[in-house]
Amino acid sequence: MFTNVIVKKPGKSYLEGLTTSDLGKPDYDLLLKQHDAYVEALEKCGVAVTKLEESEEFPDSTFVEDAAVLTPNFAVITNPGAESRNAETVEIEAVTKKFYKKFYFIQSPGTLDGGDVLQAEDHFYIGISERTNEEGAKQLKEILESEGYKATIIPLKEFFHLKTGIAYLGNNQLVVAGEFVDHPAFDSYEKIVIGKEDEYSANCIRMNDYVILPSGFPETNRKFTEAGYQTIELDMSEVQKHDGGLSCLSLRF
Repeated sequence: MFTNVIVKKPGKSYLEGLTTSDLGKPDYDLLLKQHDAYVEALEKCGVAVTKLEESEEFPDSTFVEDAAVLTPNFAVITNPGAESRNAETVEIEAVTKKFYKKFYFIQSPGTLDGGDVLQAEDHFYIGISERTNEEGAKQLKEILESEGYKATIIPLKEFFHLKTGIAYLGNNQLVVAGEFVDHPAFDSYEKIVIGKEDEYSANCIRMNDYVILPSGFPETNRKFTEAGYQTIELDMSEVQKHDGGLSCLSLRF
């Protein structure tokens, strides 16, 4: 069960943020409406939402997930792999001090984006990507194992972040797409497999009684419903234009 969520309003500078997509320039007004709908959906799931104001100096800072890894008992402040995002951790550390007393920090030359970290009960999976390097992944693995968790490092071949193509729903059940469908690290899980054309919807989030997924993927919604989940669909078009997904926009704990 999640009780708290941290989100951050996107600033106008978001339009100039980092992206590898060719989906066009975001519509800022529509982005704000989509972000508001995201917050409303989280509140429907029964969590308290801490809302941070926009930071124009950090165009990508609405993607708060990348700045920290949060567990029930401690927080890990990351070292984001994009240099323009490094200082985003200052605000996230400050706000998480309201909830945590125990902190760890990823140190350079290690880099780590929270989007490359998936928790499935007491097991963490850490992706090595363009943003998370081997040193950062090893640091996090050592931190987690020192606290009694299991940790597995997974070099990525296709996806931008680990959680671009995988999500944990609870009850030993994973949502998987692309390179993770047949990955041996996930053989012990029951899988909901997402097809190539619906890969974007693999980045979904289980929030207490609901699974939140991007709209426009009826086959994915059907699979979740058949698996017994209540779903909430959200338009994520302006977030997707900057390589973002549902999990990127919040820290959930």
